[in-house]
Amino acid sequence: MFEYNPITALFVFFVSVGVLYVLFRPVKGWFWIIRNNFKSNEKIVIEDILKQLYHFENSGNKVDTKTLLQVLNFNNNQIIEVLKIMTINNLISSDSDVLKLTEAGREYALRIVRIHRLWERYLADKTGFSKEEWHDRAEMMEHKLSHDETNSLAAHLGNPKFDPHGDPIPTHTGKIATINGVELPLLPVNTIGRITHIEDEPEIIYKQILAENIHIGSLIRVTENNTTRIVFHSEGEEFKLAPIVAANLTVAPIEKEVVLEDNIARLSSLKEGESANIIGISKESRGESRRRLLDLGFVKGATIKIDLVNPLGDPNAYLIKGTSIALRKDQAAKILIKKD
Repeated sequence: MFEYNPITALFVFFVSVGVLYVLFRPVKGWFWIIRNNFKSNEKIVIEDILKQLYHFENSGNKVDTKTLLQVLNFNNNQIIEVLKIMTINNLISSDSDVLKLTEAGREYALRIVRIHRLWERYLADKTGFSKEEWHDRAEMMEHKLSHDETNSLAAHLGNPKFDPHGDPIPTHTGKIATINGVELPLLPVNTIGRITHIEDEPEIIYKQILAENIHIGSLIRVTENNTTRIVFHSEGEEFKLAPIVAANLTVAPIEKEVVLEDNIARLSSLKEGESANIIGISKESRGESRRRLLDLGFVKGATIKIDLVNPLGDPNAYLIKGTSIALRKDQAAKILIKKD
């Protein structure tokens, strides 16, 4: 038969209190951590759904629940439950299984899009992260910044109208600038224009564009356009793209007569023994990287030539203003020159 022991009972009591404290203490208790984490996950799912619906609607496409389940990386049951919550909260509506943003849902979606694009602009202008990392890092931050923090970030960046890909950044009131131009495959041969936007989704196509080293802000001339390929010249180089890849480039045609001089090229194309004058730095070079190049003497009118060729191919050393400076090929590709 069990014999009551006051010392054992007291020990069990304090252990129980300790366990309950660990589980339920305010803010840091396991119960609250798990509960808040669930709420956080729910918030992320809601915001990702809103953003997807915004992009679908902006591109003129309809989306149903089945499509949404395919494009989002969440548990299907979780998405279904969150859709019910969003409907109750008047963020979305449905018509014959087609999901639509309500006015409140669109306003919320614009706030998420604004944070994402501002953060990409910050990463491009203020950090050394490569462009391959911008999107994923912005995806994480878009769920964390408050309204006031977002406005502070915008002010810190000078309230930019476009992100580094050329996508418009919504203002705090929801106003959006217009992207100037049309998709590259729609341009006839001999059109001259400027690249104003590079779509970064889907990722597989964006990576192909990055691999081609195509720069936003570059002047181009279309030389071939058919169902098989789009060919254009820009900055002394020829680019050949499949139409599906070219469709991710928006180009603004230039109405007035513009002459693309044959001897204007990228510094990366300069050969040993050749010399050139710098005519500018591509808009692709931003923030600290751009300022560093200017500080090193890569300014308009400066004379430059190769000082030392790396037998391994990268980097090469360039002689400018009496100083030998090593640049990687991707850095040199952002400096525009006019060969002598």
